[in-house]
Amino acid sequence: MTLVPLLAPSLLAGDHAALGDSAAAVTAHGLEWLHVDIMDGHFVPNLTFGPEVVAALRRRPELASTFFDTHLMLDEPQHHVEAFAQAGSNLISIHIEPDYDHRATLARIRKLGCQNGIVLNPATPADRVRDLLPAVDLVLVMTVQPGFGGQSFRTDMMPKIEQLAAWRQELNLSFRLEVDGGVDLKTGPLCRAAGADTFVAGTAFFTAPDRAAFAATVARW
Repeated sequence: MTLVPLLAPSLLAGDHAALGDSAAAVTAHGLEWLHVDIMDGHFVPNLTFGPEVVAALRRRPELASTFFDTHLMLDEPQHHVEAFAQAGSNLISIHIEPDYDHRATLARIRKLGCQNGIVLNPATPADRVRDLLPAVDLVLVMTVQPGFGGQSFRTDMMPKIEQLAAWRQELNLSFRLEVDGGVDLKTGPLCRAAGADTFVAGTAFFTAPDRAAFAATVARW
């Protein structure tokens, strides 16, 4: 299955003193998705945003119809999905690595009216999520070790993306296959060729000399 490419700029790379303006800059270029990284300082060594920030962004008129792609990098995401759903998230993705009931949490996210996703860190093999693939709307492959923006893209993640894309075809599934970490105009096409269709670009988007041209290029992948 080949899905239309989507660009989901990461708010993490925006101006933290003006998050609303950074988010609005995404929609100003006609982009529908905004990627919101939630970090707890435990699962990853960084702290970012809470549900109150998501709710505040949702209240901005220009973000009323923006698709909030919310990535929970938390030790215990099962305790926080309700708060982010109520704040206005459209999709909530959770990591496979912590020890909790992944299937029940994914089902809970859907029950709350959101799409769901499962995430794999670079060291996590694709087969850790194979049994969950029929239960998700998105699979996110981290192409850097999560925690901080601006890291170099890991080309050794290509076989993992290819495997997930092959299973999607084999099982006749329709989940989106997302990549996050060091994605730019050079590395993104590699991911697209491997089967990815949703591209989280933070630093590359917000520092692009021409953001409109950047978005238009991704749309042609």
